[in-house]
Amino acid sequence: MYDDKPYLDQAVEILGSGGWIMIPLFILGLIAFYVAARLWVFFLRGHFRKTTLEECEDWVKDSTHAKGQVGEIIRYSQDGVESLNDIQNRFAEIRTAEMPRLNQNITFLTIVVNTAPLMGLLGTVLGMLTTFYGISLGGSESTTNIVASGIHEALITTQMGLCLAIPGYFVIYYLRQKVIDYEGFLVRLESITLQNFRNRVAS
Repeated sequence: MYDDKPYLDQAVEILGSGGWIMIPLFILGLIAFYVAARLWVFFLRGHFRKTTLEECEDWVKDSTHAKGQVGEIIRYSQDGVESLNDIQNRFAEIRTAEMPRLNQNITFLTIVVNTAPLMGLLGTVLGMLTTFYGISLGGSESTTNIVASGIHEALITTQMGLCLAIPGYFVIYYLRQKVIDYEGFLVRLESITLQNFRNRVAS
């Protein structure tokens, strides 16, 4: 059926056979990819994972060499501070600015991924309705085409919903771990910054 057609045409025809429900499913897929990619880029550019404890200590002592967002956090947490309370307030501001945004993105991504199989199920119901309608018409050739179209629609929408949801759950788990790691990193960095300030005051 599809052997003599280019792959792109085959994909368009297969997706089109799923009915109108494929449009919101496709949009959900794009939204999920966009949100996940933004989060992934944030953690990739932040240098959180690559930064060792020794590097953090060196950067806190001399922030001019600090890289990426880690460097921005270090410089912000030290700029013009006069007490330990000032440093704690700076890190509280950073957490207040960053953590809700990250968690909101994760929550939104979870909603999108959870919606995908439900949209696929709706497509399955619509496809079965088309199938039953075709069966009710009798045994003509057009009836056979309607039944086949309904079954195809029911299956392709379910498949599309699951193809979005299954990898989506793994991506969400990975990104949640990244958020947890980032929060722990901020705690460690705050501790190092406070200790560095104490050492400077003591000396």
